[in-house]
Amino acid sequence: MNAQEQAYQESLDFIYSFVDFSMKRHVDDSHRFFKLDRMRQMAELLGNPQNSYPSIHITGTKGKGSVASFCTSALQAAGYKVGLYISPHLQEFTERVQINGEEIDKAALVKLVDRLRPLTEKVPEITTFELTTALGFLYFAEQKVDIAVIEVGLGGRLDATNIINPLVSVITPVSYDHRAVLGDTLTEIAHEKGGIIKPEKPAVLSPQQPEAEKELLRIAAERKAIVTQVEHAYAFAEIAHNLEGQEMIIARRQDARCRLLPSLAAEPLHIHLPLLGLHQVQNAATAFAALDVITQNGVALSSQAVAQGFARVSWPARFEILRKEPPLVIDSAHNGDSMLRLRQTLGEYFPDRDFILIFGASADKELDAMFQQIIPRVESVITTQSVHPRAADPQELARRLAPYNISVQAINPAEAALAKALELAGSEKGIIVSGSIFIAAAIRSIWKSIPEKQIY
Repeated sequence: MNAQEQAYQESLDFIYSFVDFSMKRHVDDSHRFFKLDRMRQMAELLGNPQNSYPSIHITGTKGKGSVASFCTSALQAAGYKVGLYISPHLQEFTERVQINGEEIDKAALVKLVDRLRPLTEKVPEITTFELTTALGFLYFAEQKVDIAVIEVGLGGRLDATNIINPLVSVITPVSYDHRAVLGDTLTEIAHEKGGIIKPEKPAVLSPQQPEAEKELLRIAAERKAIVTQVEHAYAFAEIAHNLEGQEMIIARRQDARCRLLPSLAAEPLHIHLPLLGLHQVQNAATAFAALDVITQNGVALSSQAVAQGFARVSWPARFEILRKEPPLVIDSAHNGDSMLRLRQTLGEYFPDRDFILIFGASADKELDAMFQQIIPRVESVITTQSVHPRAADPQELARRLAPYNISVQAINPAEAALAKALELAGSEKGIIVSGSIFIAAAIRSIWKSIPEKQIY
């Protein structure tokens, strides 16, 4: 390991030396940590860098990363210098902080961490995520981004990112996840997500389940926010798809304002999406709505730039096809709702194909909600484990699958699980990898390291 790499690893060790909820199996007893006081204090010590550029703030249970990626790519296509803050990362920590698709340089990260070190002593109990968020905000300010797209880490109301005052707050579909922290009902979860809505500022809502929608609209009304409900303001649909992507159209509804589609009887805008699945059409429509809103707040943007940016978007491990024939697909679905979407997308793109599922999940996830959606679509299951403290034991996953009357093998490590799946699949069956972003990332990395994939 050279000196630069060692310095980078030491910086990561420092960041992870604080309270890190992403590494905890359960956070039931840690609610006292979820507050904004520490983040505001750290930002104040840094001169509030998050206020030096406009931003888009995105939360939701599923789709927030895709929406962030669509927004970022469109703004970049329009010529802006765009910061993107996301979590978690797939392969490398530096993915979390990007400008125009380029991850933060490791040397730059080391320098920023060195500046943050003495300040952490002034902010008792600061967390890993808060420190990372401060680093991202500071990096964007010092690099003078034109605009930043900020993805919420967990929830919204008390998330470290919620000290910004964005041009628009975006809430993608809300479903059950992280119940120990966010609540047991959709109303409670929506209350946490809706916490990013700012008084008298624009908010964009993806199509929601009725219970979640009611709470989000209540919060918006209470704060006199200017709400755009995507399905009410725009008509959108997929018109064609193949393994290379899908084509969609979007048009404003007659009674809706839209600067990106300004004519009274707007012609539908045709957009190519490299991301697969009908849920990505909805995500693209949500991103379109968010971008449309910010054009009404002084951001110059054309529908052509939006279409160009959407066509260039890249968001790995979201129904990503690593091999077309026979198919090897990885996906980051990690709750019941996202598994439903995965099952629907498999039916859409591979209706007659038998699949073997490689499954790994975090120990705190609602496994039955996922199993009920995906097990009817697969022929057999291989349970395995990513290298992550929250990863569930493969044997325990196999035991949990016993009531589903399906062939199950528990195989560790992930390299062996993939090898076994490839052996069982042969030249006919497909392989789908899902259950968490961590297992998707692990199999993705393993696959890309195989020198001669044709041997399988």
